[in-house]
Amino acid sequence: MKIQRITVKKNERALLFRNGDFDRLLRPGKHWVFNGIDTWAVETFALERPAFVHPLADYFMAKEPALVAEEFVRVELSETQVGLRTENGVLVEVLAPSTRGLYWKGQVDVGVEVIDIAESAEVPAALTSRLLQSPARVRPVAGLAGVHQVQVPEHGAGVLWIDGVIDRMLAPGTYAFWKFNRDVAVAVVEMRLQVLEITGQEILTRDKVSLRLNLSATWRFQDVLKAFKQLAKPADILYRECQFGLRSAVGTRTLDELLENKSVIDDVVSAHVRSRLEPHGIEVDGVGVKDIVLPGEMRTILAQVVEAEKAAEANAIRRREETAATRSLLNTAKVMEGSPVALRMKELETLERIAERIDKISVFGGLDQVLNGLVTLR
Repeated sequence: MKIQRITVKKNERALLFRNGDFDRLLRPGKHWVFNGIDTWAVETFALERPAFVHPLADYFMAKEPALVAEEFVRVELSETQVGLRTENGVLVEVLAPSTRGLYWKGQVDVGVEVIDIAESAEVPAALTSRLLQSPARVRPVAGLAGVHQVQVPEHGAGVLWIDGVIDRMLAPGTYAFWKFNRDVAVAVVEMRLQVLEITGQEILTRDKVSLRLNLSATWRFQDVLKAFKQLAKPADILYRECQFGLRSAVGTRTLDELLENKSVIDDVVSAHVRSRLEPHGIEVDGVGVKDIVLPGEMRTILAQVVEAEKAAEANAIRRREETAATRSLLNTAKVMEGSPVALRMKELETLERIAERIDKISVFGGLDQVLNGLVTLR
C-alpha cells in the first residue's frame, strides 16, 4: 500500500475521483490518499477561468447544494430571462434564456444580473452602451449573437419589425433588442431627398418611332410607417410607376408633338407618379427626362429636315434684303433724277470710294478735267 500526495495551489480547486466516481472536492493545500485496492484520479481547475464546464455540474446543483453554495456562483435562468455575467465588475458575457451553470468563487468576482425579457424586446438604454463593442475594449463581450444592435443616422429613420409585424418607427440614435424567443429586424431608411435613375427605356411613339429615354426622379419618405405597411419595396414600386407614366406620355403622342413640347413628358409622368404614390406616404419632388435618343436613320432624317428649314429661312432673308436694297436704289435714283446737285454729290462719293483703292493718281488737264470729264451731264 502506497500513500499518494496531492497538492492543490491557492489559485486552484481539484476534484478527487475514487474508482472513477466523484469522492470529494479538494481545496488549496496538501492532501493524502492511500493507493490500495482503490484507484484515485484528480482533475485540477484554475480559478482564473471561473466557468465550471464539467459533466458533474448538473449533479452538484441537484445533489450537493452545500458544496455549490460554498464554492460556486449558481446560474439558473428561465425561458424568459437573460443573464449579464460580470467578472470583477466588467461585463463579459450575455447568457441566453434557460442557461444553467456554475462559476468558481475565489480569485475572480463573478456576478450575474438577471433581466426578464418577456414584456419588452428593447434593451434598456443604459445597458445598450455597455453592450456596444469598442475597438479599444480589451475583452469582447460574449453571447452578443442574441442581441440585435442598430444605429439610426441623423437624417434617417428605422422601421422595427418584431415577429414579422411592424412595431414602431425609431428616431435617430443607437438601439439594441433581444433576439431571444422572437424575430427582430430593423430597416434603416433615408429621410432626405433621394434620386432614382430610370435608364434605357425604349418606347414607341404613336407614329411608331422608337425612342430611348433616360429619366430621373427625386423623392423622399413622407410617412415611413404608411409606406412600409402598404408597399413591399417602395423604391421598386416608384421605379415601376415611373416606367408606366413614361410609356403613357410617349406612347400616346407623335414624335413631332414630343419635339414641339419637350416638357409634356415631365408633366405627364410627374402627375401619374404623384397620384399613385403620395397616398402611400411617398412624396415625389420632381421627375425629368435627361436624354431622348433617336434611332440612327431618324437622326439623319431630322438633320436633313432641319438643314432644309434653315436653308429656306436663309433664302427668305436674302430675298428680303435684296428687295430692300433694290427699293433703296430706286428711291436714290428718283432723288437724283430731280436734283443735279444730288447727282453730283453721288459722283463725288463714288470718286472717293474709287480713290481709296488707288495708291497713285496722275492728273492731266487740271482738277476740272477730273471732276467734269468723268461724267457728262445732259
